[in-house]
Amino acid sequence: MGKVKSDGRCTYLRDGRAPLPKSEATSRVMSANRGKDTKPEITLRKALREAGLPGYRLHWKGAPGRPDIAYPGHKVAIFMHGDFWHRCPVCNLPLPKTHTEFWEQKLERNVQRDARKVADLEAAGWKVFVCWEHEVRECPQTCAERIRDYIETKSKEK
Repeated sequence: MGKVKSDGRCTYLRDGRAPLPKSEATSRVMSANRGKDTKPEITLRKALREAGLPGYRLHWKGAPGRPDIAYPGHKVAIFMHGDFWHRCPVCNLPLPKTHTEFWEQKLERNVQRDARKVADLEAAGWKVFVCWEHEVRECPQTCAERIRDYIETKSKEK
């Protein structure tokens, strides 16, 4: 989070978790990354509504791991994973060239946390879908239809 100085420049508050970036531009780019309501997440939510799946809950605290999107009545949890932040196995994006050790450890912790969240949800009887950023960018309808097909199949079984 930045504070604007009187000369119009921004200074960024540091909490000590991340190394100092080498440039102000890098600092601005990293500070602009969002955790919620990202473009891929909004695109996926729109595709879910268009596929006939309204009524989801966002970051619902009632589900283990607070999935990005949840259908509590169907026990369906959806995570919208960014290719870089969650280490997409298909994209296999490279690590940053500076502070490589920090990034390697940080991103590995993200992957481990993701696995724990999925395991906790599955242990509680939830069906978990992971939609990757590149999948949503290429065809959000495919992701939404996969989820819709599962929900419709489960509804028919009851």
